[in-house]
Amino acid sequence: MSKVRVDKWLWSVRIFKTRSISTKYCKAGYVRTFEGRVLKASSEISVGDTLIVRKNGINFRISVLKLISKRVSYSLAIECYKDTTPKEELQKFESWYINAKGTEYREKGHGRPTKKDRRILESFKEAIPNPLEFDNEANNF
Repeated sequence: MSKVRVDKWLWSVRIFKTRSISTKYCKAGYVRTFEGRVLKASSEISVGDTLIVRKNGINFRISVLKLISKRVSYSLAIECYKDTTPKEELQKFESWYINAKGTEYREKGHGRPTKKDRRILESFKEAIPNPLEFDNEANNF
């Protein structure tokens, strides 16, 4: 096997959970070569290619080491690529991940929140934008 579709490869090495999500990211322009060429879902990749995948606002840099076309276990999948993402991008991910774990604090003795309290809390949380969500601007690489 000398070439594989990029959407199929990204799904098979577990970068994306489903192949349709992988295809959606390719169509949106979030998968590029290291040289900057946007890859369509049907574009073929080969061993030695370096891909830049924009996922949740972070540009992951992935080098292709091995081609596979069927989804395999995680332990086999990590042997097929090398993550060469710069430290600045990884720090963005780590800071978002650490800050995303915050929970609400409730005074002792106040019991469980009422339905009204829960709705107010959920509307407040939805009003805060998450900068790492999937965005429609494909040119922000």
